[in-house]
Order: sequence, then C-alpha cells, then structure tokens
Amino acid sequence: MAKKSQNENLHKAKDGKKDEFYTQLTDIEKEMKHYKDHFVGKTIYCNCDDPEWSNFFRFFALKFEDLKLKKLISTHFVYSDMFVQGDAYKLEITRQLNLKSDGKLDFSDKEKTKLKRNGDFSSSECVELLKEADIVVTNPTFSLFRQYVAQLVQYDKKFLIIGNVNAITYKEIFKLIKANNLWLGASIHSGDREFGVPDDYPLNAASSRIDEDGNKYIRVKGVRWFTNLDYKERHEDLILFKKYTPEEYPTYDNYDAINVDVTKSIPADYEGVMGVPITFLDKYNPEQFEVVGLGISNSGIEIGVQPYKPEHKKYRKEVQKRGAVDGDLYLITNGIVDVPYARIIIKNKKL
Repeated sequence: MAKKSQNENLHKAKDGKKDEFYTQLTDIEKEMKHYKDHFVGKTIYCNCDDPEWSNFFRFFALKFEDLKLKKLISTHFVYSDMFVQGDAYKLEITRQLNLKSDGKLDFSDKEKTKLKRNGDFSSSECVELLKEADIVVTNPTFSLFRQYVAQLVQYDKKFLIIGNVNAITYKEIFKLIKANNLWLGASIHSGDREFGVPDDYPLNAASSRIDEDGNKYIRVKGVRWFTNLDYKERHEDLILFKKYTPEEYPTYDNYDAINVDVTKSIPADYEGVMGVPITFLDKYNPEQFEVVGLGISNSGIEIGVQPYKPEHKKYRKEVQKRGAVDGDLYLITNGIVDVPYARIIIKNKKL
C-alpha cells in the first residue's frame, strides 16, 4: 500500500477532532521575548493545554516571576468516544513552579480541578475562565481556527496564538487584518516547524520522526503566530529598491493593479495598487502600506475584481482543466490564463 501524505493524515486528524500538536519550547521562547511588557500583572490563559504536556504552560510556569504574572490558567480538551475516555481539568497557579529531578514540572502542591465537560474552549465553564483572563496564549486546533478567533474577538481578548498561514485568506480573519486588529507575530516568517504529536498519531510521511525517548514529531509547513499584541518590529519600514517597469510587473486582466510575485520585489516608485503574496504580511508595516483587500473569490468581487471573461473561463476549465472562481485575480501571459495564488491588494502610503 502506498504511503499516505501528511496532508491526508491532517485531514483524518481534523475529522476525528485529534489535530493536537504540541508546540516546541524553543519556538515559544523566540516569540514570547517580544511581548514581555504586555505580560506584567496579567492573567494568562492557555485554553488548549494539558499542563502535563504543554510547553506553553511550562514556559509561563517557569517564567512566572520573571514575567511578573498575576495568574496562569490552563484547560485542555479531552477527546472521548466509546474506546477512549478521559477527564478534562483546569489548573491555576499564582506563583512560579519548580522542576523535579526528572525535568518535569512539580505539581505536588497544586490541585487540579475536574471540569464538568470535556474542556472544549467554547464550553460555558471555559468561557467563564476566558472572561477572567487578560491574554490567551496557545496553539489552537487548526481546523477550528475561525471559531476560535471569533470567540476571542467576541470577548475582546488579547491573544498570541499559532495558526496556518492560509488562515490569512479566511474572510473573517482577513477582515481583522485589514482593520489592523490582528497581525502576524515576530519570529516565524518562512519554512516549517516541528510539533510533537500524540502517541497514536500515524507517522507515514518523510517529515516525521521519533526521538530516543519514543516521542513523535511531525513538521508542518506554513506556520505563523497570529496576535493583537503590538511589538516594535512591525513598525519598521520594508526597504524597497526595485524600479517599476510594465514588463516585470504586468497588470491583471480583471483588475487595475500590478502583480508582484515576491515581497522583496515590491517596486519602490509605484503609486498605484499592487497584488502581493499573502506572505507580505510577514513584513507589513501599517504606517508604510495600506491593505486594500484580498483578491480571491467573494473578497475579490467586493473590491471590484471582475468575473472571468467567458473565453478565459472556458480555456481555464476545458484546456487547463482547472477551477475558475469569479473574484480571483488572473493575468494573460502569452495567451495563457495565469492565476497566481491568493494576492493581497496593497498601496504604498508614502508615495
């Protein structure tokens, strides 16, 4: 039998509500150092985190005094079916924890409180804890990212969470980005990241491993931090050095904007609107650029992206054998319909 791809396994995890990935401590440390002033005197809530395993809880428990926290709360979801049963619980601490000789956190004088339900972040008891919290920091289930962020916005919470870069294209998420109410974090801008996975997670891809202690890991592409905590680096200008030429920067056939294939190639002298890759947000300074919209599907139609011309839609479907969604930006390159991956429409404020 052929090996199944990592993506297939991720879909299975989603279907079983088991897409539970454990963020590495080094990745957490690299990001948290940018927000130390935000944490002072605050209650931190890790609401997708079993404190026995979560490196988010471990980080804050060991840095409690250094960060001058008020309280740390942790709850976690327990998946239950006819074969697997378990109890969800919460743990609250108001002082720093120590390590035992085996390197694990010492919970000996801390009492875990059993939750009435399964620890789902949307359950009533977890929502009450959310109301108490100042900042939520965790790695939520990727398949529930929309709902998770919607809840944080509903209760007006500060947050620092991990998600997939493609979440930028979700209409609900992009609306927050455009309004400057959500942005990408400071430390992850490219590549993939390694996550720990549960013991029963299938490792059928090359991008996986088991360490000497039997712990399982997979590498996931396109990971980003999403936050509404400000940090100074996001206000630094992107240095632009290229000059605009119509040959290098063609105009879309269905929208009056030029196409830019890579963020570093944004022309320094172009005053009009431009379509750039979604990874542009890694370098986005809201004082330097205006985000006009998103050039895909209904989001594209909302900003004036024209539907496919009949002959181009026919060519796309019958010759290229590809989907043709109205609202997606496209170019005509040497008679070929060329649809770039999702583009963010921007304009340089400083010209």
